[in-house]
Amino acid sequence: MGNFKDYINGYTFGIKSLIVGLRTSMKVFREKNITEQYPENRHTTLYIPERHRAMLTMPHDENGNNKCVACGLCQMECPNGTIRITTETRETEEGKKKKFLVKYEYNLGSCMFCQLCVNICPHDAIKFTNDFENAVFEKEKLVLTLNKKN
Repeated sequence: MGNFKDYINGYTFGIKSLIVGLRTSMKVFREKNITEQYPENRHTTLYIPERHRAMLTMPHDENGNNKCVACGLCQMECPNGTIRITTETRETEEGKKKKFLVKYEYNLGSCMFCQLCVNICPHDAIKFTNDFENAVFEKEKLVLTLNKKN
């Protein structure tokens, strides 16, 4: 008699779990699809949140100038050496020595998008954009010079 009771309990448990699974499946079946048809819809319905970090940029004004003062904080803060700054010291018109930015290199291939460089920058000279289409065939093309206006 105990065997029959175990059989009925197992059968009942199986039916209950089947009903729970079917209920979950039907709930998901009724939800709106969220699959994006990329790249076909990239300009029509593709939505990328503003806080998405995809590429570091250095904004320039209409004259091609940027806000970077070559302090080197972003290079020091970068945990894996993604940013490399080349500076030179020049004498200003007042006779003072001042650092100037010569080259600001950013390796997109080794960046882990932690945003430490953006947070530490005292002049908001760099920022992340959400332009995520950065695939290339040669990894040398992932090393970008940001201080040159494109």
